[in-house]
Amino acid sequence: QVQLVESGGGLVQTGGSLRLSCTVSEQTFSRRAMGWSRQAPGKELEFVAGISWTGLGTYYGDSVKGRFTISRDNAKNTVYLQMNSLNPADTAVYYCAAGADQVGGTPSAVGDFTSWGQGTQVTVSS
Repeated sequence: QVQLVESGGGLVQTGGSLRLSCTVSEQTFSRRAMGWSRQAPGKELEFVAGISWTGLGTYYGDSVKGRFTISRDNAKNTVYLQMNSLNPADTAVYYCAAGADQVGGTPSAVGDFTSWGQGTQVTVSS
């Protein structure tokens, strides 16, 4: 089972920025697509962003396109989510997620992931 540990959540004002990090203690990190999803209170899990093995392929949910950027550092086994222009609708628990080992492509939906972190809370105040 892949272990994913998120960090970087917190409280920010509308218009602010946060960067989430997710470190994977797994040698297969560089062979796994990665991504982020989020869940707001009372709502379903929502796909946020996905990135391919190499980092060359990225995909974003419509609600975050143009504001969020996903990236990865395979030397550090870490994936990042830079979140800019945050608004209260972005308030949620954010989950880091990994795809299956050696399955290529760029994730574009929650169902593309097989392992999940414990989540980190992001709260945007108005």
